[in-house]
Amino acid sequence: MPTVLDDTLLDDPARLAEADSAGLLRAAAMAGAQVRATAELAAELELSERLDMGRPRAVVLIDRPGVSRTLTRLLAALLAPSCPVPVVVAEVVPSWIGALDVVFAHTDDPGDRELAASLERAARYGASVVLSAPSEGPVAAAVAGKGLLLAPRVPVPPELAFPRGLAAGLLTANALGLLISDVQVLADQLDLEAEKDYLARESFANPAKALALRVADRVPLLWGLDPVAVAVGEHAAHAFAAHAATVCDVEDYRQALARPALRRAAQSGGGERDIFADPDDPSGDIPTRVLLLSVRTGPATDAARYQAEDLLPGADVIAPAEEIEADEIVRAAVLALRFELAAVYLGLAAGSIGGAGRFAPATA
Repeated sequence: MPTVLDDTLLDDPARLAEADSAGLLRAAAMAGAQVRATAELAAELELSERLDMGRPRAVVLIDRPGVSRTLTRLLAALLAPSCPVPVVVAEVVPSWIGALDVVFAHTDDPGDRELAASLERAARYGASVVLSAPSEGPVAAAVAGKGLLLAPRVPVPPELAFPRGLAAGLLTANALGLLISDVQVLADQLDLEAEKDYLARESFANPAKALALRVADRVPLLWGLDPVAVAVGEHAAHAFAAHAATVCDVEDYRQALARPALRRAAQSGGGERDIFADPDDPSGDIPTRVLLLSVRTGPATDAARYQAEDLLPGADVIAPAEEIEADEIVRAAVLALRFELAAVYLGLAAGSIGGAGRFAPATA
């Protein structure tokens, strides 16, 4: 039996709270708290002092399943423009690792034995290791006494631990002098975004709810206008899959437009859906929603936006720089949080989490 999205749930705070039995909205809204707690722990462990090693030969970002994959790609995109040393993203520590290298890893799987063996090898060969992970299990044991462990102090589900892992990576880059980021400002802006997206705020004044409604019953095409935006889009796709069972297409907009069939679908799929269309008709086109994501500012991004909007006149542009005055690190993190909350709202309204969102139409 076909089901229909119960969008009325989004503007009913009592029903929303009841549907969110796992407390995912509250956990997502603790992004700022995750960042602050990570910064406090890093200060207690004297992260900056212990990584005062001069310029490393290379920085290795370990890419594991979960939000680790998306946050390492975002860190790499943020580092790429001006980083004076190679930044390597890999699933395991490379064989060439040595005492002049720095390894950063995030995981919420304390029993990831492949990662544990990889980090143990890195420490054995003298590399500096920073690990964002639970304090118990084989992964933490692999770096005990040989590396820096930033364990979670604000408990949230693994799929919502992105802010903690990102903060740990940013603090590591700060300590090495490879990036300048103010994590306290980041935490404050994440708090402000969480306030905007609070469940009691109605959809027209709630960016995350509005975003959820824009992509409901559509295939989101998350096309980035810059590399940082593409990385945020990858995290958004992870969030939509994790919470709303929604599959997204993520790509740099130039590469996206190089695919003729999807490009045609995007150019013709921006209108509103026909309410009389049969949802079970296999001959019907799958509606899409193009979201052009922009995090960086400057002439190159402006030119990309102009071209993309000209070719895709029905696309929505999401550019945090139009809303907040902050650097690209903060803009990227705020946009990632908005997508996380939108995914949770969509999951609640669709019934993929909570079990209270969808309703079946009455039949005779």
